[in-house]
Amino acid sequence: MSEIIDLSQEIFSGMPVYKSLPGVTIGVHSTHEQWDGITDTDEATPSVYKLEMSEHTGTHVDALNHMGKAFKGQSIDTMPLAMFYTEGICLDFSYKGLKELITTSEIEAACIEGKVNIKRGDTVLLYTDHYRKTYGGDDWGNGPGITVDAARWLGEQGIAAFGVETMSPGVPGVSNKEVHHVCGELGFTHYENMINLHLLVGRGRFRFIALPLKIRGGTGSPVRAVAIFEDQ
Repeated sequence: MSEIIDLSQEIFSGMPVYKSLPGVTIGVHSTHEQWDGITDTDEATPSVYKLEMSEHTGTHVDALNHMGKAFKGQSIDTMPLAMFYTEGICLDFSYKGLKELITTSEIEAACIEGKVNIKRGDTVLLYTDHYRKTYGGDDWGNGPGITVDAARWLGEQGIAAFGVETMSPGVPGVSNKEVHHVCGELGFTHYENMINLHLLVGRGRFRFIALPLKIRGGTGSPVRAVAIFEDQ
């Protein structure tokens, strides 16, 4: 039987979001009591919730049109589904501290240490343990991130995407904006706010699936990201 590992954050009202992005509000739109015309009760059983949030809420993928003005038109609904259904590997950077950068040479060394190779079309997940250490705390927005050079090197390997536990792929104010530009330029993407990456380290290759919503013109989408280890 296959093992499926959930890599996605829970979505809830008031959850942490990136800087000035809209907050998450989930409220009851209608109840079963309303539907059934029941008025002589204090019970309210939700039948439909109303969600207010951005496309970049929780575990999500960025569309290429999010990477910069030059990439307009390359919205989430135009990106091939094959980008979100790939093989994956997870590399260990749990030794990295707040706002520390992950370099190209460190990614290459992590591949050797983990006995894995980056293949064309892969999704490469970067485990820093930042989620378990800081989620919901004062340092949640101060996670490690990759350098611009590392982003370009990953893109040159022909990967579909890379994924991080943090709210941004680079360190804000240091490399984050430029990392986005490199992704757009080279035509690959990234996932943010991932969880449970510690369950993947040292286990080799897996099937990675993280399908986005088909949002017309969307700049990104929440995903239910999973890693699947098939029966040996």
